[in-house]
Amino acid sequence: MDKVVASAAEAVADIPDGASLAVGGFGICGIPSILIQAILHQGTTDLEVISNNCGLDGVGLGVLLDAKRIRRIVASYVGENKEFARQYLSGELEVELTPQGTLAERLRAGGSGIPAFYTATGVGTQVADGGLPWKYAADGSIAVASPAKPKATFEVDGKERTFVQEAAIRADYGLVRAWAGDRHGNLVFRHAARNFNPLAAMSGKITIAEVEHLEEPGELDPNRIHLPGVFVHRVVALSVEQAHDKMIEKRTVRPRPRDLYGAGSEGLS
Repeated sequence: MDKVVASAAEAVADIPDGASLAVGGFGICGIPSILIQAILHQGTTDLEVISNNCGLDGVGLGVLLDAKRIRRIVASYVGENKEFARQYLSGELEVELTPQGTLAERLRAGGSGIPAFYTATGVGTQVADGGLPWKYAADGSIAVASPAKPKATFEVDGKERTFVQEAAIRADYGLVRAWAGDRHGNLVFRHAARNFNPLAAMSGKITIAEVEHLEEPGELDPNRIHLPGVFVHRVVALSVEQAHDKMIEKRTVRPRPRDLYGAGSEGLS
């Protein structure tokens, strides 16, 4: 039952070229950065990544993208990653853009044993009807598109509402980051870092979690656990330095009240 491995390198050592990875995080919040770096150093390539986005330029999944290790990505948006946009538009990367809620449910369904589900999102668009550009050719034409055959639909309320069928996602590996976890793989996520992490963990056939605080079995309050250990196969305990090495995607600041109103403004509320 002890799922702790000695290092991130050991945890990802069996991930082969061509594997599919469901990766937690949103922007660069809650990303499994140490596991991603271990994959980079290992040299694994030709990867298919399923994640909300692809990190930033040179950060998170962006390091794998910069190194041309990713062949295909299923994501909700290009985000702040200029290299992601460049590779997609120049025909170097296959991208399946998927509505964010649909992507979340596809991951959850994969981990729950549900093969497919119906959603109203995408009805009447190329998401449902096919022809959505997945990969461009060097001349800007569409090299690969989503299947031209429309997805199955389901009508309710006397045909007043139409839903489209979406397939679940089951990835070869799930990579996630948790605030705390125990040796049995039970995980606790903190605030916004919860995001896609539980869903990515559920989707992975083999899930690896890097945890900032490793607890002994029984030390975590069962009512606090966000993801039970049944979904987690390997746990990597981060060092203090690794746990605190986090970036802020965008920093927005404003003047302090005393700068706005002058001296004596400390008491303003």
